[in-house]
Amino acid sequence: MSALLARTGRHRQRYENNVRLVSGCIPYRIRKDTNEETNELENRIQVLMVSSPNRTDLVFPKGGWENDETVYEAACREAIEEAGVKGILREVPLGIWEFRSKSKQDPCTLEGGCKGFMFALKVTEELESWPEQKNRDRKWLSIKEAFESCRYEWMREALGIFLGVVEEDKRPEMQEQMMELSSMPVSEVVADCTMLSSNCCSKPVNGQHNGVIPFPWQIPLKGLPLT
Repeated sequence: MSALLARTGRHRQRYENNVRLVSGCIPYRIRKDTNEETNELENRIQVLMVSSPNRTDLVFPKGGWENDETVYEAACREAIEEAGVKGILREVPLGIWEFRSKSKQDPCTLEGGCKGFMFALKVTEELESWPEQKNRDRKWLSIKEAFESCRYEWMREALGIFLGVVEEDKRPEMQEQMMELSSMPVSEVVADCTMLSSNCCSKPVNGQHNGVIPFPWQIPLKGLPLT
């Protein structure tokens, strides 16, 4: 049984114009496979989704942003409570989405309205037990599987932006590796590449996703009702 306890109740809940403020994240890890089929970064990224209580659909960990914590602390807390993971949170949000709580579907009332701040969380620790373990299962998925599992359009939109952000963040690291390689003596470069394809050392770094992925500043922030 987990020694950590999940927060309950909404007496500390933040609201803005009667809209509940929510903070969440997309937890992820990058596999180090070197197989040809999984060499592309998109194929090596796995994201963690959790089941909703008494439901079979999968969601990203998220919950109410409370008045005694920052939006970043709220996202990290929800990751621990709902998914049992800790990690490094990317401070720039993926975006802000407006949606309705799944229990409040009436579009003619403000009740159940939420404004969600979503972040990327690079997982560094996966707990064996966590506060909401009895009510939620967690599952690591490929990007393709996660897109197929997202029940709501706003989640798919967040996932698309997440993929673009991770690929952009990895680009400097890839460029640095290429620069280190280019500074090596030719004989060493050839030796290091004997087991790889003939163009491996001169292949240009390309962090662009095959599909056009909009970044947060390129998309309008709009309300997306849950259907």
